[in-house]
Amino acid sequence: MSAREGHEEHEKAFAELSADELYAILALRQEVFVVEQACAYLDCDGLDRAARHLWTVRRVQCDEGDLAGAIVAYARILPPGEKFEEASLGRVITASSARRTGVGRAIVARAIAGIERRWGGAIRISAQSYLERFYRELGFERVGEGYLEDGIPHIEMLRASFPRP
Repeated sequence: MSAREGHEEHEKAFAELSADELYAILALRQEVFVVEQACAYLDCDGLDRAARHLWTVRRVQCDEGDLAGAIVAYARILPPGEKFEEASLGRVITASSARRTGVGRAIVARAIAGIERRWGGAIRISAQSYLERFYRELGFERVGEGYLEDGIPHIEMLRASFPRP
């Protein structure tokens, strides 16, 4: 049996998510943010209904057909005025099996493009401090002092607005 691996990208509003899609998204968020990071907190923060949800699924094609795989990357984007004055992105996850493959950077790039396409303007994020360099490479600049969120060091970062084409 020969197999080829690829990725399938998705983006949906909360109301468009199937029960299975929502379950898979929340399961990955709990796996990483609650279990892996050993941080007991309420992940369902009331912002998911206003968000657009972006995720990437690993797909495997083999002689027997196309097999759906697990979610390997996820992010949510929020319109201006929901979490911050500016549009924002958050809950960015790369599954442990897909880290250092580029899917995390790709999902953030998709999220930035989605925000720019829908709302334009600056993008504000609350990032875990150890990811400052990652986000800086994507055009974000640190603003303000660091702080603890649920016991994890965070920083606020801002990506300047770019003119819409």
